[in-house]
Amino acid sequence: MLAKVKFCGMTRPQDAALGAEIGASYIGVVFAEGPRRVTAAQAKRIFESLGKKVKRVGVFGTNDPDVIARTSEETHLDVAQLHADPTISDIRAIRKRFSGEIWAAIRIAGTHIPEEAEELFDSADAIVLDARSEKQLGGTGLALPWSEMAVDLARDRGSSAVVLAGGLNPSNVGSAVRTLAPDVVDVSSGVESAAGIKDPWLMREFYAAVSGSRVL
Repeated sequence: MLAKVKFCGMTRPQDAALGAEIGASYIGVVFAEGPRRVTAAQAKRIFESLGKKVKRVGVFGTNDPDVIARTSEETHLDVAQLHADPTISDIRAIRKRFSGEIWAAIRIAGTHIPEEAEELFDSADAIVLDARSEKQLGGTGLALPWSEMAVDLARDRGSSAVVLAGGLNPSNVGSAVRTLAPDVVDVSSGVESAAGIKDPWLMREFYAAVSGSRVL
């Protein structure tokens, strides 16, 4: 299995265009508070260069169905990524207003996936495994303990796809893919020269590292 790549935290159209050119399956922008936050108008400009093969992802710091539906419609999102500790009730409410994919983030503070998160694996279209930080919702550069999480993931993994985030970069993503076999790897700060500014060389190196880490 070859993991798909999501380049996230885009703030410039040229970075999004390069991500699509390299071969990313997903390009993401952040609507949540943080150094990479963009407006809906900015997101539309960032997404303009993407072809139909690349899915547009919006990262939200709210679970408000009205906000998510309005922003998703305005920016033509394919995926709403929920980072505000979403519940099954949140997902059900958003599905009534948004027809695209819903990705639910599980932000992990320790070395294990919380047992109460197991029910989310069959409710969302994908589960995003990310490191928990009290300072910001995502894009922290904090890596997850992949080996320790492998047993938990085998226990919890249901019908949802698994998106691995948290501290990934060109030098460690191959090991992460071989350890956890995620469906998607999600990188933001790991391919940047500054917050929100992607480094073309790092982006290419990241994609090459994923391409060379096939899991049979």
